[in-house]
Amino acid sequence: MKAGRPSKEGRWAWRLTGFITLCVYIFMFAPIVATVILSFNASMFGGFPMTGFSLQWYGKLMANEAVLAAFRTSLWIALVTAIATTAIGVVTSFALVRFDFPGKQTLSTLVILPALVPETILGVGLLVLIKAVEQPRTLLLLVLGHILLAVPYVVLITQARMVGIRRVYEEAALSLGASRFSSFREITLPLLIPAVVAGALLAFTISFDNTSASLFWRPAGIETMPTQILSMLKISISPEINALGTVMILVTVGIPLIGGVLMQSLTRLKRRGEPKEEAR
Repeated sequence: MKAGRPSKEGRWAWRLTGFITLCVYIFMFAPIVATVILSFNASMFGGFPMTGFSLQWYGKLMANEAVLAAFRTSLWIALVTAIATTAIGVVTSFALVRFDFPGKQTLSTLVILPALVPETILGVGLLVLIKAVEQPRTLLLLVLGHILLAVPYVVLITQARMVGIRRVYEEAALSLGASRFSSFREITLPLLIPAVVAGALLAFTISFDNTSASLFWRPAGIETMPTQILSMLKISISPEINALGTVMILVTVGIPLIGGVLMQSLTRLKRRGEPKEEAR
């Protein structure tokens, strides 16, 4: 056998690994593809074979006031969550990376802890706490719960970016008379923008698509998009639900993709503009 050439057993191992990987991806994404396809089914029965192509279920979805109300609620909660978690994540990551203070390791552990606990356990635990202190479930508590779930991911993203930003940039600004706030605003924050945008988009997606925590924390009479889908599934599985699922897929997958494409485009434009400025 020549050196560098894989053996016959090695080739079969790679083929078997590829086949198993393909089967796993098919198992994961086939239901999503089926949901999208069946949302265009002309029949009122959500199943194969399809009887024709139709957009009527999207039209009925847009006329469903309960679905529209749930969409507005989820959108509002996700926007507030993204803004709040981004601000908290940037400040927290800056403190954890740039400063040494008593209890730093404890704070870091507490910030990341919600990401290590399963959402169902966390949701039940906080629900028990709310009942114990006789605190009624409100929309504010639901928003705070979503912020609690999304903060760890934003902190991890911004912290990883903050570690890569050299301290000498900030020290140079401080030596020239800038305040710490001005140094952060003019030097650190622009370098953090990719991580800030990524963290905000991730927080928005986590909040908008959250199901388990919303089931436990939402007040009576308030539905989010995931809980609205679950309530509709209790009645029947119709193409209208498939259309709603398709919309959810487009929102939760499309927004991060669009954000990533925009950030790459802005980065390329910025790099193209740098040589021109130097030449001037």
